[in-house]
Amino acid sequence: MVMEVKPMETKKSQQQIAASSTKDIPLSGWKPKEFVGEIKDEFKKISWTSPEELKTYTKIVVGATFFFGIGIYLTDLVIHSVLNGLAMAIRLIVG
Repeated sequence: MVMEVKPMETKKSQQQIAASSTKDIPLSGWKPKEFVGEIKDEFKKISWTSPEELKTYTKIVVGATFFFGIGIYLTDLVIHSVLNGLAMAIRLIVG
């Protein structure tokens, strides 16, 4: 892995250039109607999920959540039972 090491002056000048470039954006040419129109045009380009796909994906997510929830619950029951069994065994041995 090769890293380029820059002197501190170079880093500072790059940071100043980056900071000044965001401050110099003029708002005088900004037109809200054109902006909203451009947003509408961009939304038309998006490929939206069909209602059938959305229902299918929702069922998959709900099913997977239920499945993993049951798995975690059963794992918890097993761990709880093992720990209770160990506690009883220790009580029998000690007591």
